[in-house]
Amino acid sequence: MSTGLIKMWFALGAMGLMFFSVMTIMLSRYKLKGFFKWTTAILAYLMMIIAGIVIFFVVFTGPVSE
Repeated sequence: MSTGLIKMWFALGAMGLMFFSVMTIMLSRYKLKGFFKWTTAILAYLMMIIAGIVIFFVVFTGPVSE
């Protein structure tokens, strides 16, 4: 598998993680209360941060020469 294809899969996974994070944030804000609300919100924001870091590295590692 080429380097460009691997970067594409990482970026796609990060976008999926961002989508799942947004859905979890909406769930925690509008449907849950108490301990579960805070737990899901923290988990969702951690997923968003991880996805942002992955996208940052994919974008700023530059183009692939293969």
